[in-house]
Amino acid sequence: MFVDTTLRDGHQSLIATRMRTIDMLPALPTMDELGFEAMEVWGGATFDVCVRFLNEDPWERLRVIKKNLKNTKTQMLLRGQNLVGYRHYADDVVELFVKKAIENGIDKIRIFDALNDIRNLEKSIEVALKNGAHVQGAISYTISPVHTIEYYLEYAKALVERGVHSICIKDMAGLLTPKTSYVLVSELKKHFDLPIEIHTHCTSGLGSMNYLASVEAGADYLDTALSPFALGTSQPPYEAVYYTVKEYRKLSEINWQKIEFLVEHFKKVREKYKEYDMGMTSIDYRILVSQVPGGMYSNLVKQLSEQKMLHKLKDVLEEIPKVRKDLGYPPLVTPTSQIVGVQAVLNVMTGERYSKVTNEVRNYLKGMYGKPPVPVDEELIKKILGDEKPIDCRPADLLEPEIENAKKSIGILASSDEELLIYLILGEIGRKFLKERYEEKILIDLELADEFGGGYPV
Repeated sequence: MFVDTTLRDGHQSLIATRMRTIDMLPALPTMDELGFEAMEVWGGATFDVCVRFLNEDPWERLRVIKKNLKNTKTQMLLRGQNLVGYRHYADDVVELFVKKAIENGIDKIRIFDALNDIRNLEKSIEVALKNGAHVQGAISYTISPVHTIEYYLEYAKALVERGVHSICIKDMAGLLTPKTSYVLVSELKKHFDLPIEIHTHCTSGLGSMNYLASVEAGADYLDTALSPFALGTSQPPYEAVYYTVKEYRKLSEINWQKIEFLVEHFKKVREKYKEYDMGMTSIDYRILVSQVPGGMYSNLVKQLSEQKMLHKLKDVLEEIPKVRKDLGYPPLVTPTSQIVGVQAVLNVMTGERYSKVTNEVRNYLKGMYGKPPVPVDEELIKKILGDEKPIDCRPADLLEPEIENAKKSIGILASSDEELLIYLILGEIGRKFLKERYEEKILIDLELADEFGGGYPV
C-alpha cells in the first residue's frame, strides 16, 4: 500500500537532497522490515547532488542500498529522455543508463516527462521493459485550461499502450484537490486494469486529504515519507496516513518501536543538515496560485537568499504562473520548473519581461524539450527566436549517438560504463569528479608501492 520516499523525495524537498549514504545505512535494515511496496531511493536530483556537492558515487550508493534491502523493492525516478539530467540525451545514452540502473539494483522505475509528451518516454520505457524492471508510467499533474480529466485519461492510455505495469499520478506541486483525486483515480481504475499510485506534496496543505479521497476511489499505492522528512514541501507522513488507511484497508500491523527508532534517527539527520533546511512549518497558500512544486520552492528560496533577493519572493511567485501561461502551460517539474522559475526571476530582476532570456527558454520554444500542452503565442516565439522555426519531430531524433565520443573525451578517467555515464550526464562536473577519484587512486597505489618497497602487494 505504501511507497516510502524518505531517501529520495523526502530529503530532496526539505534539505536540498543533502542526505549522505552514511546517514541512510543505519536505517535501512529497519525500513526493510516495515513492508513497504517499494522504497524510492535514487533518481531525481540524487545523482547530480551526489557528484556535485557530496563527492559520492551515486552508483555506489545504489549498490549499498540494494545490498541492505532484503525484502523491499528499490525504486527510482527517471525523467524520460532527460534521465537524471537537465537536457535530452541521445538514445544510446538512454539505453545504457536504464540498463545499468537495473543492473546496479533498481527494481522499479517511475518514468515521466515534464510536458507529458509520450515521445519523450518511449525509449526509456522500451529499455526498462526489455531489462526486466517494473515500469511505472507517471502523469505529470497540473492545472490549466487544457489539463482536464479527459486529457489525463488519453495520456494514461498512451502509457498503457506502451506496456507500463502501473500508473502514477505525480502531483509535484500539491495541486490535487480531494474531489479531483477521487474522480481521476476512479476514472483510471474504470478504464485501466493496472495498479494506480498517488504521489503528492504537502506544500499547499491538501496532501493527506487527497490520499484519503484516493483510497476511497480505489488507489492501490500511496507515496509517504517518515515524519521527520514529511510535510512542508515533502509528502504526507507515513505514520498518520498508515493509521488512517487502516480503517479503510486491511494492512499488516507495524512495530511502533521500529518507527520510533527511525523517527529519532531521521530527526538527527535533518538537524545535521539544518543549514539546507528551508524550515517550512506550515503551508503556503500562494502555491495554489503559483503552482510551484516542493523541490522547486525550496531551491527558489535558497537561490534568492544567496542573491540577497529573498524580498522579491512574492513578486517571483506572482510571475511564475504568468511565465507558465506564456510558455503553453507546462507542468512545473524538472526541467520545466527550472526553465519557468529562472525566467520568472529574470523578469522580476530586470523589470522588463523577456528582455533577458535563458538558453533553456529558447530551446524550449524551439521544441527541444517536446511539445508544449498549448501552442505558444506566435509573437513571443518571434520575439525570442526571430525567424528560427520550432521543430516538429521527437527532440531526440535530432541527437547523434553520444557514447563513443564521450569515451574518447573522458579517456582513462572512466574505467566502467557507470563512470562513463557520470561524465555523460553531468559533463564537466562529472569530469572533475572522475579526475579527483582517479588521482586519489593513483596516490593510494603509489603509497602501497612505497610501503612494499617499490612493488605492489600480492
